[in-house]
Amino acid sequence: MISFTVTALVFGVVFLAELPDKTALAGLVLGTRYRASYVFAGVAAAFALHVALAVAAGSVLTLLPQQIVQALTGVLFLGGAAVLLMKKGEDEEDVRSPENQSFWKVAGTGFMLILVAEFGDLTQIMTANLAARYDDPLSVGLGAVLALWAVAGLGIVGGKALMRRVPLRLITKAAAVLMVGLGVWSLWEAVSG
Repeated sequence: MISFTVTALVFGVVFLAELPDKTALAGLVLGTRYRASYVFAGVAAAFALHVALAVAAGSVLTLLPQQIVQALTGVLFLGGAAVLLMKKGEDEEDVRSPENQSFWKVAGTGFMLILVAEFGDLTQIMTANLAARYDDPLSVGLGAVLALWAVAGLGIVGGKALMRRVPLRLITKAAAVLMVGLGVWSLWEAVSG
């Protein structure tokens, strides 16, 4: 049986914790470049896996080696920035054209980025703790996954709206700079932690 109270509480806590996180930015960046439904499919699958792991493992996830996760996240963000900066000659019509983007490539990109970037993240640890506290894995899992999907959806839709008003070249450069910043920050956390 699902508890509406526990689900709503978990949704609110996880939504607010995830909103300012790097995931919203990643969704925004992917949303400017790829078909939104493909991006969301990959991101949603990664979040569902994260929530399942968090609920199943409970508070044990807090013992994972954060430095390795942060270092890998940093490398992925820096790699993503390099890919963005090296792409030349792509115009806005190429990016908007869904036939140039395979579902598996785009969904796989979103899935892998979120899978690695969010592993051991605050919201995953928070979900594990909430699952242990309430002893209601179904309600906690539902609230957490809906919150994460909502944040991802907002980021992806925000990316599409931004692309209608700002030239793609400027978005690409700004996204690359932000990804470099996130990459450096993640590597700094890995080294200093």
